[in-house]
Amino acid sequence: MKKENKNILIVDDEPKILEVVSSFLENKGYSTFTAENGQQALKVFEQENISLVVLDLMMPGISGEEVCLAIRKQSRVPIIMLTAKADEDNLLQGLRLGADDYIRKPFSLKELHARIETVLRRSGDDLTPLTVKNSWNDGDLCVDFEKNIIKRKEKIVSLTPNELKILSALIKYPGKVFTRSELIEIALGSDFDGYDRAIDSHVKNLRQKIEDDPRSPVYVLTIHGVGYKFGGE
Repeated sequence: MKKENKNILIVDDEPKILEVVSSFLENKGYSTFTAENGQQALKVFEQENISLVVLDLMMPGISGEEVCLAIRKQSRVPIIMLTAKADEDNLLQGLRLGADDYIRKPFSLKELHARIETVLRRSGDDLTPLTVKNSWNDGDLCVDFEKNIIKRKEKIVSLTPNELKILSALIKYPGKVFTRSELIEIALGSDFDGYDRAIDSHVKNLRQKIEDDPRSPVYVLTIHGVGYKFGGE
């Protein structure tokens, strides 16, 4: 059985490692994507809703450090570094760049699985916003998070509590694509037992209030087949 919403990107220039790790994690219920170099990794990351990245530190071309930095500029998705480097300075450098954990090569698949479970659990419990701006598109949309005041074109917009929770989640985690299930838990609570599509009506109403053209939104974007993300600049 697949673990809902858990897509793992495995990045390594050794095809055998990609094959073995991918097969193992698929058997553990995860969906996996693989990349043999940094360029492929960043392309996959842009196109898919990745929950965690297993990233080799030493790769030709774009290095693991550079991939980590590029991901951290747009997302707080957990990153576990794989490294053959044994000295402490290199390991600490990976953590300073934004990695959440590291594993030395060679490693056991059981250890990797345990680290993935731990990092995912930790990130789910304490997901730190990458950034919290309060104004987008030259002041077109403004949000006061402390007072829960939303303004469009300097006029206060009245949102329902659920609409406010949805918008706040999207804004506070820029770059993250929220599934319908995640937004339901945020807005309606984990006890909600209705359909995932129930969130769509809240999004539709939210767009009516904050978008110039709800049919062509610039703030609450639909990522087809996945869910929603924030698109303000």
